[in-house]
Amino acid sequence: MQTRASTGIEGFDDILGGGLPDGHLYLIEGDPGAGKTTMALQFLQEGRRLGEVTLYVTLSETRAEVEKVALSHGWDLTGVNIMELTTSVEAALGEDSYTVFRPSDMELGETTTKILDEVARLRPHRVVIDSLSELRLLAGEALRYRRQILGLKHSFAKFGCTLLVLDDRTVRSNDQQPQSIAHGVIALDRIPTEYGAERRRLQIVKLRGVGFKGGFHDYCIRHGGLAVFPRLKGSDHERDYDEGPVASGMKEFDLLLGGGLDRGTSTLLTGPAGTGKSTLAMTLVDAAARRGEKAAIFAFEENRKTAVRRCGALGIPLQEHLTSGIANFRHVLPAELSPGEFAALVRESVDNGARMVVMDSLNGYLNAMPEEGFLAAQLHELLSYLSNQGVVTIMVLAQRGMMGSGMTAPVDVSYLADTVIMLRHFEAFGSVRKAISVLKKRTGSHEETIRELRFDGGKMRIGEALSDFRGVLTGVPTYVGLEKDLSGKDSPRAAP
Repeated sequence: MQTRASTGIEGFDDILGGGLPDGHLYLIEGDPGAGKTTMALQFLQEGRRLGEVTLYVTLSETRAEVEKVALSHGWDLTGVNIMELTTSVEAALGEDSYTVFRPSDMELGETTTKILDEVARLRPHRVVIDSLSELRLLAGEALRYRRQILGLKHSFAKFGCTLLVLDDRTVRSNDQQPQSIAHGVIALDRIPTEYGAERRRLQIVKLRGVGFKGGFHDYCIRHGGLAVFPRLKGSDHERDYDEGPVASGMKEFDLLLGGGLDRGTSTLLTGPAGTGKSTLAMTLVDAAARRGEKAAIFAFEENRKTAVRRCGALGIPLQEHLTSGIANFRHVLPAELSPGEFAALVRESVDNGARMVVMDSLNGYLNAMPEEGFLAAQLHELLSYLSNQGVVTIMVLAQRGMMGSGMTAPVDVSYLADTVIMLRHFEAFGSVRKAISVLKKRTGSHEETIRELRFDGGKMRIGEALSDFRGVLTGVPTYVGLEKDLSGKDSPRAAP
């Protein structure tokens, strides 16, 4: 069985199936700023940690510049051999160095000879050459360039080295020589956005002889190096869990749902602003905490301080749950976080024992997406993962508009949710009131009634069915009976 060279990069070895197969040449390509040098230094740092001899050959940056990159991440390069050839390359590219021969005819051979001599002396396990752009310029011709890359590949193979060569794509051409020669190709992309931090993603273009997780995977560069977030595939994460409904602490709400929310299901709370969607979600978190089950709250619009103050006014002891650790609150900044990193945060919360996950709201999650078309696909995988873990998932989605037929959702994800609960404003007897109804529940029966939702004395209360109205969900209902209060008794008010 072929051994693997661990990259030392969080999440990347998972995509590779354990690391890079030893003894081969790998091409790391990406635009300037994509993180190629950081990835290469992490690869060498991991080799040094494992007791291997490592070598960094720099053709474009000085030794001081390489050490400055390492220092920015808190790394000490002691024990990593650095070979600086920038002076030789600069001389080769000058016009006054030689009078009979072209500089490239002399210096390319000298450069590769110096590299191979150093490899023969050190016998390193891991080598990085930064970068191919300089070798391409020295070669001058495509055929000569290909021969040099092939020569390096075969020479390093004889020494048993795992070699990373970096390419910054500064030479825009159809030259695919390195890709065809390399045993594996890893592409790093830096994608600018119209607002907020740029997005970064990587793709394994090829990796001969072994399986890997294909597609694009988000990553970020932070203090300590690259962190890669493997694309989530829900079917890869399954475990046994106790099925059945969980109580909400509100009798009428559980009656609406035919017993309560089921474990391993997702629920969408949808409606216009101000109908109580977030309050209902926090009430469900409070019920989970009282059962002794951990909950994770991911808030895109509301910060922790505001959420605690709002919940406190409604009698929900959110601060108490956060202090005890049974609930965790994360304010997500959509302009600073990629969907892959968000999925990794959700997975981390589940690994830490969360049995309920709240996403408030999907409108903020939508803003975190580089392209709206991928929201449903990524959300489907995330919900599939949470379902396979037996987690109760609560999603909040704010609709545009307040009343009437003009209300629309920014994205239709209702088909992804197992349960859809709609909240509405409606006007009656000169006041604005609220209603709640269950439109869909895949895992069992539910009430088909529409109940009134009120906040009395700082508490959320769900009343009896609004049987005296027709057209409540439109926002402008028709009154067909007497007004009733929460106790169900007829009001003395006469019908108009």
